[in-house]
Amino acid sequence: MTLAQLLDRAALRHPEALAVVDGSRRVTYADLASQAAALGRGFEGLGVGKGDRVLVALKNRLEHVLAYWALQTIGGVPVPANFRLAGGELRYVLEDCGARVALFERATAAAMLEAAQGWQGRRVFVGDEPPGEALAFAEVLASGAGTAARVSRVAEGDLSLILYTSGTTGRPKGVPRTHRNHHAGALAHVIQCGYQWGERTLGVMPLYHTMGIHSLTSMAAVNGCFVCQADWSAGGALSLVEAERLTALYLIPTLYHDLVHSAEFRPERVASVRKLAYAGAPMLAALTEACVKAFHPEVFVNHYGSTEVYTFSVFPDVHTKPGCAGRPGIHSRLRVVAASAERRAGPDETVPPGEKGEIIASLDSDEAFAGYWNRPDADAKALRDGWYFTGDMGYLDEAGDLFVSGRVDDMIISGGENIHPVEVEEALARHPEVRDVAVVGEPDQKWGERVVAFVVAGDTGLTADTLDRHCRESHDLANFKRPRRFVFVKEIPKTASGKILRRLLRDGHYVEVNA
Repeated sequence: MTLAQLLDRAALRHPEALAVVDGSRRVTYADLASQAAALGRGFEGLGVGKGDRVLVALKNRLEHVLAYWALQTIGGVPVPANFRLAGGELRYVLEDCGARVALFERATAAAMLEAAQGWQGRRVFVGDEPPGEALAFAEVLASGAGTAARVSRVAEGDLSLILYTSGTTGRPKGVPRTHRNHHAGALAHVIQCGYQWGERTLGVMPLYHTMGIHSLTSMAAVNGCFVCQADWSAGGALSLVEAERLTALYLIPTLYHDLVHSAEFRPERVASVRKLAYAGAPMLAALTEACVKAFHPEVFVNHYGSTEVYTFSVFPDVHTKPGCAGRPGIHSRLRVVAASAERRAGPDETVPPGEKGEIIASLDSDEAFAGYWNRPDADAKALRDGWYFTGDMGYLDEAGDLFVSGRVDDMIISGGENIHPVEVEEALARHPEVRDVAVVGEPDQKWGERVVAFVVAGDTGLTADTLDRHCRESHDLANFKRPRRFVFVKEIPKTASGKILRRLLRDGHYVEVNA
């Protein structure tokens, strides 16, 4: 099965079902398939053929959705880029992927014009008055409307997409995805999130990230509706949920936090939502409880995965075991092996239940990639003996359920003891005035490293002494794991998927505030 076939079958099955909503623009599956086919022929007119990459620097909007599906029809390979990238960063992606065409809009125009200086490809602008020599998106779409369709020679093993990792360290890495990977991920997401025909979801997770792609492709699999939100705001999201009667949300924990703590939140506004799923980062127990109280979901799923393998594990009853990542997904096999900052264990060096180690995932999954784009060095580090070494720390409990406890490289070694940031963050997050928290290690002459907590506080006068007392009185945190320093900050730096950028905190990239 290819992605073009996934869309075609959705259009045949329910042609009049609403596929995409973007403001006042509402597109059915019949229209989506027709416009995608025309745009695909327009791309062919620009020289895009099977395997050719097209960089897409667009927010979540109808044109981005059309470009994605159009390229699937002709065997082109969309390379969606973070629309917040600076010119130099965008140029790196443009050159690394070898794009033939690049799409951009007003919000990304400055970065694109800088990135594309001297580049020989074609630029396509979404909006009025294209700058420089850029073509208008509408013209490319119109150019393919009257031309005959070509016979598709796309196979399921062909490239369907290249996603660039968010790059918590160093340059982002390109992750090639095949049609087989992509289709398997869509169906697995449908099953693991309990989706039914005609679901309606909020399309706010960016389409340069796996969560955005899952949201889009899973809706096509069930003739669901993808409701675009280009720029996040809790108020805007609540308005869309209410107006479009959305039934399913798939968000990072940070966005759930914004929703349930919004002054505009009222239970009746989200009464249509029956299914919640989250990914990208751990959800702390306090937020889990708040989501259950706010939404009363029938389904509440923790989806643990990565750009490289999509699904590692799922846990479908989050409220019964907060923080649990559950069991391997439909296509997955997982192990927890001995972890060390100095070396990588072999895939057979498993650890017993309760002991923390590195989580590894089998590459025999239909959702698994085969290796990074132009990065044999990254392949050598992450791929071994048929397994993907995630770099995540975790453990299996006595019931066989997985818990994720941070990154191998983030482990703090203080006085010879291993301290995992997530367990300290969990303890601190239970204080009612802690809005967000991140824990890192900093050099210490006596202990080697000491624990430092960066805290976003509520409106009251929270102090370091109060938090230290809270940790001392905690029954879930050993005394040696308590933070020795507290820093109150305006916000915690994170990737688009909600992962904490601890290196930025360690390097001093934060705004300190008086608590």
